[in-house]
Amino acid sequence: MLRDEELSILRDISQSVAFADDRQGKVGQLIADGYVMKDGDLFELTAKGVTAVEEHSAALGVSDAEPASASSDR
Repeated sequence: MLRDEELSILRDISQSVAFADDRQGKVGQLIADGYVMKDGDLFELTAKGVTAVEEHSAALGVSDAEPASASSDR
């Protein structure tokens, strides 16, 4: 199971956002776990990484929608 910080790194990579050097160690672990691959100086998500980001986003979308519908019932 990925932690929030790891998912944040995956989202940054998927959006081509640069990140600080202090997160490089975590990226190394994500590479070892098969979520990220390095292409020259760039990092790219693998299919496994893309799936992890999509599943996490979908889970957030579900939990975000519930409070909104509850408040609209009032």
